[in-house]
Parts: sequence; structure tokens; C-alpha cells
Amino acid sequence: MATSSKAGTKQDTAFDPKLVRELAEILRETELTEIEVERDGLRMYVARTVQAAPVQHVAAAPVAAAPVAAPAPSAAPAAPAASGGAPDNAVPSPMVGTVYLRPNPDADEFAKIGDAVKEGDTILLVEAMKTFNPIIAPKSGKLTAMLVEDGQPIEFGEPLFVID
Repeated sequence: MATSSKAGTKQDTAFDPKLVRELAEILRETELTEIEVERDGLRMYVARTVQAAPVQHVAAAPVAAAPVAAPAPSAAPAAPAASGGAPDNAVPSPMVGTVYLRPNPDADEFAKIGDAVKEGDTILLVEAMKTFNPIIAPKSGKLTAMLVEDGQPIEFGEPLFVID
């Protein structure tokens, strides 16, 4: 990249595709979802998203107490996935972690099978590296399947739930 001794020239703030590739590689290797860096007066933000399951920042969702790993009895059991795998419209996990269906051990589940949910409603939490990440409904509809159980470890891309 060309540089100039004059501050504010076009070359000083030019797009650096090599830096974007480096940041994207860091995201892939570390399983982070976003990264922001500032170098030589240029601030760059790179994020990777899973389109079907947007994740809100944890600061926006209060969690009174950390859930325990032991699954609690549930009125509605998790619905099994289709025999050929997960349904096409299943919302995938945006990260590796542990699923929690309730905000704390003494609370009700965020949503149960059959509940009407609105876009943006928290459906469950994924705890990753001691951070509780709310997984929200990508659209409004009826929660027709919960493909995971409370306290279950999950992998990136694993189907979590279905909203029709």
C-alpha cells in the first residue's frame, strides 16, 4: 500500500484487503464472531455472522444467576430431529458451547414447544468461555421443535430449534 507523509490523504485510509483477510483468519481460527482493530488511524471492524441466528451482545440480556449443568425436568420434551437429519429450517448454533433453556435454574424456560415467539425473542442461551450468549428468534412464528436439551454441549452449526 502506498503511504504519504500528509495526514488524511486517500492512501492513508485506503482499504487494505490483506488486513481484512488476516482478521477473517483470526475469526475463523478462534471461533470469535467479531473483531475490531485500529492501526495507523484506520479503524476496521470485521464480523462473521450466521444469518439464521443473530446473536445479541450479552450486556443487553440480564442473567440473574448462572444456570447449572444438570438438566431440570421439562413439561415439553425436546422434539427429535427428522430421521434424515435436522429440518432444513432449523436455526443453527453460531458457536461451540453449552445450551441453557432458562435464564437461571429457578426460572421458567425462555420458550416452550408450541409457544408463539416474536422476532428477537430469546429462545435459549449458549454459554461459551464463561459468557452467556442469547440466541434469538430470527423470525416471528410458532416454536415447533427444540432440538437440544438443557445443559447439552453443542457444536458450531448444530441445529438448535425450529420456528414455523
